[in-house]
Amino acid sequence: MAVLARQPLATATPLRVAYRRILVPLIDTDCSEQAMGIACQLAEDRGAGVTAVSVVEVPVELPLDAHMLDADAHAKHVLEHAQAIGDLYGVRVAPRVLRARAAGEAIVEEATRARTEIIVLRAPRKQRSQRSIQVFGKTVDYVMKRSPCRVMVAASPGEGC
Repeated sequence: MAVLARQPLATATPLRVAYRRILVPLIDTDCSEQAMGIACQLAEDRGAGVTAVSVVEVPVELPLDAHMLDADAHAKHVLEHAQAIGDLYGVRVAPRVLRARAAGEAIVEEATRARTEIIVLRAPRKQRSQRSIQVFGKTVDYVMKRSPCRVMVAASPGEGC
């Protein structure tokens, strides 16, 4: 009769996940720095590409191609800042401005179109009430529920990033 003993798990080499296509939705420069830093750290070892997107949410009463000069300028500024962060890490960043009615839908569509392997988001935690089940805002919740790939949420306490 053989006696079985518990054997320790083999730990030859730690498992490292490598992502080749990373998507980072950006809102403003403060949150952008943190999200881009995380994405660039994931990307730099493997020469992965990072796509930085800024979504211009167009109100329902306007056509999607409506002139929203301030929102477009802000989106471009955020993406330029993201490219500068990518340059610091030596990571190639592809900027994209997306126009949509809802940011969450645009992010998921872009992730699907680009065959993204991971989405890196930076979001504050919401103050939860007894009735609320949302930990983050509606955009982050939408992306987490409908994303075609993994989602990494770097959370911060409070309302700001």
